[in-house]
Amino acid sequence: MFFTYLRRELRRRRKAALVVASGLALGIALVIVVNSVSNGMGKAQDKVLQSLYGLGTDMTVTKAASAATGDTQRPRFRFDARGNDDDSEQSSDRVMVQGFQTLSTATVTEVGAQSGVSDAVGGLSLQVLKVSGQFTRGQFQQNGNGGTGGYQRGGESGRPQGEVQGGGADFDVNNYSVYGTDVTKPGLGPLTSSKITSGRTFRTSETDARVAVVDSAYAKEKKYKVGSTVTVKGVTFKVIGIATADSGDSAANLYVPLKQAQTLGDAKKKVTTIYVKATDSQKIDSVKSAIQKNVSGTTVTTSADLADTVSGSLSTASSLATNVGTWLSLAVLVAAFLVAGLLTSSAVSRRVREFGTLKALGWKSGRVTRQVVGEAVVNGLVGGALGIALGLAGAYAITAVSPSLQAQLGGGTGGGTGGGGGFGGPGRRTAKTLEIALTAPVSVTTIVLAVGLAVAGGLIAGAFGGWRASRLRPADALRRVE
Repeated sequence: MFFTYLRRELRRRRKAALVVASGLALGIALVIVVNSVSNGMGKAQDKVLQSLYGLGTDMTVTKAASAATGDTQRPRFRFDARGNDDDSEQSSDRVMVQGFQTLSTATVTEVGAQSGVSDAVGGLSLQVLKVSGQFTRGQFQQNGNGGTGGYQRGGESGRPQGEVQGGGADFDVNNYSVYGTDVTKPGLGPLTSSKITSGRTFRTSETDARVAVVDSAYAKEKKYKVGSTVTVKGVTFKVIGIATADSGDSAANLYVPLKQAQTLGDAKKKVTTIYVKATDSQKIDSVKSAIQKNVSGTTVTTSADLADTVSGSLSTASSLATNVGTWLSLAVLVAAFLVAGLLTSSAVSRRVREFGTLKALGWKSGRVTRQVVGEAVVNGLVGGALGIALGLAGAYAITAVSPSLQAQLGGGTGGGTGGGGGFGGPGRRTAKTLEIALTAPVSVTTIVLAVGLAVAGGLIAGAFGGWRASRLRPADALRRVE
């Protein structure tokens, strides 16, 4: 009887039911879109941090550079004086430790021994300035009279008249970054934010081999490929692989075994960054505190610290989705629930004769209330279905368009991205901008939330109408009889 009457009444009042369901659908659709966009923002930020931080890394340990140390590391180039007829090319490499401050490799062991640390590995970030070119000696050209005229300068006579023409210097400056990575632990370190797209990565036995992995963008610029050779400070490295960054810029232009980097940078048994993996991702803050307390003179940077420095349109859009979007969704939902309740209550008022007659025939107030609530819940479920369909369509449209957002990790000092594109180098940080395509993934949790809101909307509307229906008496129906 309940379902028969319910079906008949919904069919008879389908326009009113559609109005109530549409209001609920709008609010539910907005909640789905805002939730999916927020999820997309979170994934985009994770992608940014992954490209900056490296897979498997929970935090980095660095030592900030001092201004005094920086002054002693200013580049200086010296070239030989050549003979008059020697115009051969000259070159000079200046290899500098990124940030100029280093940590002892013993610190890597000390950090790895801290409670909550699963593994720790060191890396050395270098910046290379290569100046190459040649000097050309100018040629003295006499004037048209053959130089026999009396040329005088400063009281001297007897010198031929003329001038020096041509000559000069033509030098090219090449600036690139080199990162020394611990090849014995490939799961940590700067190379984990890239994947090998040609050739191979380092073998664990190549701890001191003269081999290199080159970033794909830099390899394309310099026309390097697997099997090519790269010379740094007179040391020739064989290219064994090409690496492509998962997102944005790579950590460095060139990767070499850590021992080779320490030799190039005159930094024996030194590192600039320690990459740390925690045993439990839920205890990263406590691990950070333990390292800062027990390993003096270090700066610990977690992914959460980096997330606070991300700016640009990604940060702005995330803030809008989190704050404005959330409050807008709540406002629309509250309005939709109130409108649904008022419309249901109004519909009950128009059905006074019907409910009064049913009570006169023996229906109790509870049965009338259940009937009204049942109709409202069905309206809510219909609104939920419409809202889910609209929300999925909106999320799909955002994903299909994939608007591009910019994420910028600002400059500063301390742990973070080292100059030259490397992450984790101590000292001065340069701004790094990434382009991220926004998606709007819809999770199962969001769908469950939508269904819950639909039921809640129906119950709220039913509560309004049920309360109104329970107060009706058979005498109210008789008053409406003409």
